[in-house]
Amino acid sequence: MKVLSVASEVYPLIKTGGLADVAGALPAALGAHGVDMRVLLPGYKQVLAKLKKPSAVLEFADLFGSSATVLASKIDGVQFLVLDSPDLYDRDGGPYTGATGADHPDNWRRFAALSRAAAIIAEDGLGGWIPDIVHAHDWQAGLVPVYMKQGKAAATPTVMTIHNIAFQGQFGPDIFPQLELPQSVFSVDGLEYYGDVSFLKGGLQMATAITTVSPTYAQEIRTPAFGMGLDGLINARADALHGIVNGIDSQVWDPAIDPLVPFHYSHSKLKKRQSNREALAERFGLAGTDGPVFTVVSRLTWQKGIDVLTELVDDIVAMGAKLVVLGSGDQALEAALEAATARHPGHVGVVIGYDEPLSHLMQAGGDVILVPSRFEPCGLTQLYGLRYGNVPVVARTGGLADTIIDANEAASAARVATGFQFSPVTPDALREALRRAVRAFADPKVWARLQNQGMKADVSWDRSALRYADLYAELLANKE
Repeated sequence: MKVLSVASEVYPLIKTGGLADVAGALPAALGAHGVDMRVLLPGYKQVLAKLKKPSAVLEFADLFGSSATVLASKIDGVQFLVLDSPDLYDRDGGPYTGATGADHPDNWRRFAALSRAAAIIAEDGLGGWIPDIVHAHDWQAGLVPVYMKQGKAAATPTVMTIHNIAFQGQFGPDIFPQLELPQSVFSVDGLEYYGDVSFLKGGLQMATAITTVSPTYAQEIRTPAFGMGLDGLINARADALHGIVNGIDSQVWDPAIDPLVPFHYSHSKLKKRQSNREALAERFGLAGTDGPVFTVVSRLTWQKGIDVLTELVDDIVAMGAKLVVLGSGDQALEAALEAATARHPGHVGVVIGYDEPLSHLMQAGGDVILVPSRFEPCGLTQLYGLRYGNVPVVARTGGLADTIIDANEAASAARVATGFQFSPVTPDALREALRRAVRAFADPKVWARLQNQGMKADVSWDRSALRYADLYAELLANKE
C-alpha cells in the first residue's frame, strides 16, 4: 500500500512541535505493516540544508506564481519529498513566522502551493509511484482533499488529521480567487467559514476520513467547549471520525541509548539516573536536588496552562521542590517565569527558547514533568516523561487523560499508576496534584514503582500504526 503524507514540518528535518514528531515517526512505524509512506513537506532553508543527495523528480513552472521543484531524498530509511521554491520558503525565521515573530503574510499561498503539489502527485504520481491514500496533517495541508476532489484523483481516499483544532488556517475572502478553485467551493459545504476562508474546514469537509490524535480529544471536539467553532461540522461527520492516540519514536526517545543524555539508564537500573539529576541541577544552577525537580518543556501559552503554573511558583518552592522550565511563547508569561527565577535563585530556573538536547536532559534528570494544559489533543511530552521515568502530572483532558493512569488509591494498590491527573485547570486543583506528587516522592519505594510502571508502558507507535494501517485498508476496500 502506497501512502503520501503531507505535513508542514517533519522531524528530523524541521520541528516546532509535536506535529513534526508524529509526521516523522509514522513512516517507519507503518513500514512494519506493509505501508510505503512518502512524506511531502516545504523546502525551508533549514530543510534543504539537511537533505542527502537530493534528486529532482518533478518540476512546476508556475505554482501560484512561483517555480518549484520536488526533490527526493532518503534519510534514515524515510523517503522525503521536498517542495523547493525559494520564492515561497527561502525565508528567515521559522516555518510560519518571520524573524520578528509575525506570521508570513502569504502563508495562505505557501501552504496552498504545498497542497496543490500534493494533489498533482496524487493525480500523476512520481516515476510510476502513485499513492493509494493521501494523508494530510493540520490546516497547512487542509487544501489537499479540496484540490484532489476537483481533479483526476477525486476517487483517491484521503485522511485529514487534526493535531490541534484551534489552528484553522483562516484567511480573508479576498484570497479565494487566487486559490485556483471553482467558485462553488467557496460555500458552507466547502471552504467558507463565517465569510472567510478556512483551510482546515475545507479539509474536514472533503476528506474521506478524519482522525484526531487521541480518542478523548475526538469526543471533546464534538462539543462547543473544545470544537473551536467546528463542532457542528465534526458532529455532522462523526461516522468518519477516528481517535488514534499518538506514539513516540522509541529509538529516538530511549534513555538507554539516547546520545543527548549524558548518563544512560533503564527501568531496571534507575540508580544511574541520579547522575542526570545532578547534571540538570548544574545546568540550571539549582541548589541541590533534595526535593523533587519539577520540569516543564512547553510552549508558554494560555492553552498549556502556564498562567496557572506561574501563580504557584512560590508554593512549589515552599513545598521543598525545584522548578525548571524550557519554552517560549507569551511574553507576559516569559517575564513572570523570569521574575520567579530572580525571586528564587537556586530553586527556579528558566531557559527561554527551544533546545532539543536540553529537553532530553530535562526528561532524563527531572522527577516530575508538568503538563497543565487546558486542552491537549494528545501531547507527547508526557509520553517522553513515561519513557524516561519523569513522572507526569497532567490535566485530565484529551490525550493526557488517555495516556496517564492516575495514582489514586485503587490504581496504586493494583500497581498500575503512572502519574497524577487533576481537573479542572485551576491553581487549587494543580496545587493539590503537586502536593500528591511531593508526598509520593518522599517515599522512595512508591516513587520507584511509579517510575518503573511508566517506563514499562508501551508508548511506541506499534498499536497506533496498526490502527492507521487498518484504517487505510478499510478506505481502500470501500473505494473498490
